[in-house]
Amino acid sequence: MAERKPPFQAQDKLAFLLSLVPYLMDHDRVTVHEAAEHFGVTDQQIRDAVSLIVVSGIPGATHQYQPEDLFDIAWDDFEQHDEIVLTNMVAIDESPRFSAREAAALIAGLQYLSALPENADRAAIASLTDKLSRGASALPSAVAVEGSDTNETLALIRQAVDSGVQLSFDYLSSRGDFERRNVDPLRVDTVDADWYLRGWDHLREAIRTFRLDRMSRPELTTTPISRRGADVTLPDTLFAGSSDDLTVTVDVAPSALALLGEYLQEGTQPVPVDGMLRVTIRVAHFHSLKRLIASLPDVATVVGPPEARRMVRDWALAGADRYGELD
Repeated sequence: MAERKPPFQAQDKLAFLLSLVPYLMDHDRVTVHEAAEHFGVTDQQIRDAVSLIVVSGIPGATHQYQPEDLFDIAWDDFEQHDEIVLTNMVAIDESPRFSAREAAALIAGLQYLSALPENADRAAIASLTDKLSRGASALPSAVAVEGSDTNETLALIRQAVDSGVQLSFDYLSSRGDFERRNVDPLRVDTVDADWYLRGWDHLREAIRTFRLDRMSRPELTTTPISRRGADVTLPDTLFAGSSDDLTVTVDVAPSALALLGEYLQEGTQPVPVDGMLRVTIRVAHFHSLKRLIASLPDVATVVGPPEARRMVRDWALAGADRYGELD
């Protein structure tokens, strides 16, 4: 049972009244004693607060208090049976509400958030979703976040976080190597259609980022995690450089410089060259240049080293030959 509080101070009474109204709205019928138990106050404090609520608010068109013009309750139930039943809520019902479309969009966002392993309090998300559904101006359309091939892996990551154990999986690196990794999962991020797990990699003894579609045979271990989100500082950027990174010189159109994002080497200064900007970028392997350059047609050119130019050129020619085969 909640500890009973002493008489209210002014600011405490205001906070109590602001909390009492939504509580009563969420309960079709509640006894004075049940409400007192919930808030940890006396039965008389609840009666006094309810008596104040029913004469509070903004009057309707008459600008004068009229029966059922503001909040109203079933008085017979209140006076004879000590039960509180709100029968009229003009001040609430006339308040601005989310449209059905707005509520549906927010609910879809909450469904997405509930799938992320770092959001452990999914009961709170479910409660907010329910309130959005009931509080919209009309019934929101039924929505669901589309599933993907990584859903099972996401669910396993969430189990690892909830259980406090390491996650083990085979990982295909950008160099084409398979390695078994044991990871303390810290956070899941998404960029465009790709999902990434950020965690403490026990093989590398450092924070690493893993693409979920490159993970295979994921499974929970029985080994407790040694690091949690509060124990480490995750970098602001999704991809952190390492001593193994390779550097590549690229000419890029000034308008497309920002698209290089985290590939740009820290401290690099663009040099104007024939209307383009020459910059140095970091890549884990020359093969990773393929996807980057393909996303920047006509606005980026690999300048060096020669091996990087050759690999990107050969990859582009192979793609062009495939079009010839289709013809």
